[in-house]
Amino acid sequence: MGEIENVPAPDNAVDVIISNCVINLSPDKRRVFYEAYRVLRPGGRLIVSDVVLLKKIADFLKKPVAAYVGCVSGAMMKDEYIGAIREAGFRNISIMGESNFDADSIVKNPEVKATLKKEKIPLAKAKEFAGSVISIKLCGFK
Repeated sequence: MGEIENVPAPDNAVDVIISNCVINLSPDKRRVFYEAYRVLRPGGRLIVSDVVLLKKIADFLKKPVAAYVGCVSGAMMKDEYIGAIREAGFRNISIMGESNFDADSIVKNPEVKATLKKEKIPLAKAKEFAGSVISIKLCGFK
């Protein structure tokens, strides 16, 4: 058992790391990428699917539990996220795909609706925020 920021594996011991929207739950994503780089063998791959932002979103939209569970509250800006992977030492980073979230389904979430009502945010503004959140799939090599 271990923590994503302190992987209980020796240096250069792993061929591939695959992560599906888990890194966003870590408060120290940069540390996660450094740990991934540390445990990967030379030539090893990091394959990640995660949620990133195209532009900043309002803090009140990050507070609901649904935002945390949906990886939105911990999301970084797309360029910052890729930069953190690069800073950790990864090379040949390629984006394998990006997908937008359906803004209508996000604003229909009961918790999001309650937050919008409480904060007096118009539906059009909420949809604009929702369009700032995307899922990204990428790969990088050690």
